[in-house]
Formats: sequence, C-alpha cells, structure tokens
Amino acid sequence: MKLARFVLKIVGGSLALAGLVCLIIGYWDKLTAPHQLCPGRKRPSEYDDYADVD
Repeated sequence: MKLARFVLKIVGGSLALAGLVCLIIGYWDKLTAPHQLCPGRKRPSEYDDYADVD
C-alpha cells in the first residue's frame, strides 16, 4: 500500500509539473512582450517588416 501511495505521489507531481510547463509555454509570448511593460510605447504593426517592399 505504501508503494502505491508513493507511485501516485510521483505521478501527481509529474502531472503538476507538466501542467506548469504547458502554462509557461502557452503564455511565453505575453511573458516576454516588451511593449506590455512600457505603457507609453505603442505596439509595432505586424506589417512594419514589409514597409521596404513598396
């Protein structure tokens, strides 16, 4: 019985860690976005990269 509890604790901890990793990956763009940290700066347009094509 002790072995089953130990295995379930390991499985539960592994699932919790996997969930935390998935949350970090899912919100990575929001965590690393510099424009959200500075309220005075505008967000760059997604088409600014193509301005030199015209």
